[in-house]
Amino acid sequence: MKLILKLTKEAARYKGYYLGAILATLCLTIVNLTAPRILSRATGIIGGGISEDKLPLIINLAVILLFLYIGRVVFRFLNNFLAHKAAWELVGDLRQRLYEKMQIMDLGFFHDKQTGDLMSRVVNDTREFELLYAHIIPDMITNVVTFVGVLVILLLINWKLALLTCCPIPLILVSGLVFAKVIRPNFKASQKVMGELNAKLQDNLSGIHEIQSFGQQEAEAKDMRNVNNRQVKAMLKALRASAIFHPTVEFISSIGTVLIIIFGGFMSYKSGLSVEDVLSFVLYLSLFYAPVSGLAQLLENLQQALAGAERVALILETPSQIVDKKGAKTLTNVKGEITFDNVSFQYENDVPVLKGVSFTCKPGQMVALVGPTGVGKTTITQLMSRFYDPTSGSVMVDGEDVRDVTIDSLRRNISPVLQDTFLFNATIAENIGYANPTATREEIISAAKAAYINDDILRMPDGYDTMVGERGLRLSGGQKQRVAIARAILRKSPIIVLDEATASVDVETEKHIQEAINDLAGKQTIVAIAHRLSTIQHADLIIVIEDGKISESGNHDELMASKGYYYQMQMKAQSVN
Repeated sequence: MKLILKLTKEAARYKGYYLGAILATLCLTIVNLTAPRILSRATGIIGGGISEDKLPLIINLAVILLFLYIGRVVFRFLNNFLAHKAAWELVGDLRQRLYEKMQIMDLGFFHDKQTGDLMSRVVNDTREFELLYAHIIPDMITNVVTFVGVLVILLLINWKLALLTCCPIPLILVSGLVFAKVIRPNFKASQKVMGELNAKLQDNLSGIHEIQSFGQQEAEAKDMRNVNNRQVKAMLKALRASAIFHPTVEFISSIGTVLIIIFGGFMSYKSGLSVEDVLSFVLYLSLFYAPVSGLAQLLENLQQALAGAERVALILETPSQIVDKKGAKTLTNVKGEITFDNVSFQYENDVPVLKGVSFTCKPGQMVALVGPTGVGKTTITQLMSRFYDPTSGSVMVDGEDVRDVTIDSLRRNISPVLQDTFLFNATIAENIGYANPTATREEIISAAKAAYINDDILRMPDGYDTMVGERGLRLSGGQKQRVAIARAILRKSPIIVLDEATASVDVETEKHIQEAINDLAGKQTIVAIAHRLSTIQHADLIIVIEDGKISESGNHDELMASKGYYYQMQMKAQSVN
């Protein structure tokens, strides 16, 4: 009930459409309730023999019946259209809200989530709201009104027969409650596995090159078949319960009809119940049991809709761990000073990543973070941009704790260039301009020149209008890196983060990237993570991270003189070269 109340609040924005649909539903129900009575009245007159004086009455009843049938068409159209319009508008809103909510979630939220499953919640699970608001709720209203209306009419015709028709209803309600309890977990399981199926599909299509390269087509097809079969089995398990429930409800409902035929005939024989009343009873009986029989389908659809709604609500109700604090300031006129004051951090309980890290990077300086893989170098840059908050200590930009300023203003002043560069399936110009949507073509070209990628772009068939493909598939690794650097330059942020910017590129490309970095040095604060030590030898401050702590710091000459870990890394690199 809590979930239903929440969903009702979501739908309240479209109450005008819903009220129109409900009004049309009520009018449609009135038409459906009136038509059998008119029909039975006309049948009674015809059955009693038609005289000339009764012909006008027959014609009037036929005209009324015609208008009722026309009204049925009009009201059914209004009911369907208004309900569907409201429902699909709601689905669109929920998809947008769900996407926007995921956009502001902290990175920790995504650690145990699969992209395909999240996509399934946005696309598939939200679609269940259309089923709920365009079909289930209108049908419930129609069924309740029809049931009550028919019951009143049957009581007025013959209260004894009316009570007999109600005998099967308790059995139907009990079986419906049992059915709902059994079927809902099955639908939840089916939709959960559907999310896994989407996740597997998305993962495999993204890694199709690796699958083919390592000849794993058969193994992946087997895994896909297993997940697919699990989804089919979960759905069939739910449908098996439906296959038992639907005929059961129909059988129980038919018992009422049998009772009416037996006792109606007996009462007609004994007490002179008119043929018109018996016919009315039979005509109304189908309307009376239709809502009760429809309960089976409604319950099935409701459980399926609520199973999807729960998965949507779980995302919408999950709070982000990284939000603006009340009264957060806007970070302005940033010079680029970065300070870590005794910062410790852990992703999971009792698994520390950083331990008491402290350093200061002055405006315009270049700070390099080096050390073995997995010691927390990337975590330091993510704490700067407040993708996570430190477990203890503080991270400051220009003396302001990043937790005291708005997230938007903080990240607007930091431009990242990551090792795994992500490019959108758009033109090169659009990818560079992504950092500054108002930038002119001249500014985009200027940024590309500063990143030493302009010549490569001009050699492409469509120049700056060349489509890069999904994730930049049509560009080399070095080209993607330089496009990312151009994007960062265009943003003109006072702080640039270079996370393995020269990883996995050839010597010539590394030279171009290094030239771009050197041009930025002194103008903007640069925080660089590098395994290729040649790219950071001119850094103002080199910080060596080992086991989550700073083991050494200084410039290149100072660290070489101390002959510590950095010195050993340099010697090892020289021996390899």
